[in-house]
Amino acid sequence: MKPFDHIIIGAGSAGCVAATTLAKSGRRVALIEAGGSDEGFFDALDAGRWKNLVGTKHDYDYQIEPQPHGNSSIRHTRGKILGGTSSINTIIAWRTPDYDLERWVEQGAKGWSPNEISPLFDRIFSQVHIETSSLENPFHHDLIEAASQAGLGLIDFSPKNQVRDGVGYLYFNKKGRMRQSASVAFLHPLSQWGDELTVLTNTKAHKILFDGDRAIGVETDKGTFYSDGDLILSAGAFASPTLLMQSGVGPATHLSDVGITVQRELLGVGENLLDHPDSMIGWETHRPIPAVDLNAMGMALFGKTDPSLPVPDIMAHVGTAVFDTYTKPHGYPTATNGFSFSPNVARARSTGTVRLRSNNPADRPLIDFRYFTDPYDRFILTEGIKLSRRIAAEHPLKDWIKRELFPGIEVQSDEEISAYARKVAGTVYHPAGTCKMGVVDDETAVVDAQLRVRGIENLRVADASIFPTMIGVNPNITIMMIGMKCADMILGSDS
Repeated sequence: MKPFDHIIIGAGSAGCVAATTLAKSGRRVALIEAGGSDEGFFDALDAGRWKNLVGTKHDYDYQIEPQPHGNSSIRHTRGKILGGTSSINTIIAWRTPDYDLERWVEQGAKGWSPNEISPLFDRIFSQVHIETSSLENPFHHDLIEAASQAGLGLIDFSPKNQVRDGVGYLYFNKKGRMRQSASVAFLHPLSQWGDELTVLTNTKAHKILFDGDRAIGVETDKGTFYSDGDLILSAGAFASPTLLMQSGVGPATHLSDVGITVQRELLGVGENLLDHPDSMIGWETHRPIPAVDLNAMGMALFGKTDPSLPVPDIMAHVGTAVFDTYTKPHGYPTATNGFSFSPNVARARSTGTVRLRSNNPADRPLIDFRYFTDPYDRFILTEGIKLSRRIAAEHPLKDWIKRELFPGIEVQSDEEISAYARKVAGTVYHPAGTCKMGVVDDETAVVDAQLRVRGIENLRVADASIFPTMIGVNPNITIMMIGMKCADMILGSDS
């Protein structure tokens, strides 16, 4: 097989978009995915059936290292299937807040300002169908009124708007029950692609191949594939740094310790691991809540711990069910009828690492989030629980409540709330930052503003790992945008 023009490793949210954008321009592209196809696979296509994939062969189900300040039992679901995690997530759709893009520019991301990125979102949303959650749930009406009593007004969370403090209906990338994952929106049907796009499923990449400082191909369990042009690494915040390190690109001391020859020392590979850590507060209700929303989730709220802040620092998804994944194992009660708030740290300051376990590509990486090592994150989670309680104490939402299930009304002091929140902490499944974008003199930056890996030709990274800092919303649409921007930069059409 003659070399491709481009090889993309990882058919997730960014990979699918980058591959199809390049292929439509006439480039000959290979898209390599370790998982299988989602086409015709009902559990992946029906947006309400994602739980059927969790813990299966379609989920990497990453475990994390022990967390001295938080919950060590957190497992990170990552999609091993065309579409990546966009085929297994809860399809919540947001545009990147301008505030976060401006922070990226301050970190050296020239060309990523809100005005420069806005046309990319317009293109994404012209292809990815967006729908709001149901407006017919009486529980949600009462939540809106209670939030208003607590000082939070009703906000339109449409992706065309900027996020601000308030409560509002979520927007989802779906058509009815049909998921609008990156693969559904950009790849399907697979039969439409000829020689311009070769989709290689069930193909695991082992290492990137180099000729001097130039990336030339990728070795996989199904053979070796070569590229004349850029290779794009889009395997996600865990797998992208792992593959770089397996290929000899990363912290030299660590690579030597696991027996890997150093191709290029980049200290930032696997550093700056970010996430949205969350916790849970739940109530039992006197009566069932109407099940009108997919995934028992239709609303979110944003709050500020200080009114002078430019953007909210607390986010909470509101569930019309008792979400007890991490509370039940600790003995907290649960119920058939109830609701939950899951406050998270919108822009956590604790950062972790991804490291190799060995030089065997089959071994899982060592993932240490170092959750709550920064006291700021503990403070935000505590305030998120307190804000949730203030809203639940207002009429008419209060009238639904039979009892608080967890943490329980006896948990009142900030110290008690913090200890509880961290003990049962979870994640919104948004790992990012491990190949961060930054300026040349930032030794922790892995890629430049063009997403090119520093010191290596023909190699770019395009996925959530390039985040310099965490964004304050669910990142799936942002990651699709990154794939499109990467392709535009390669094609020379980036403005």
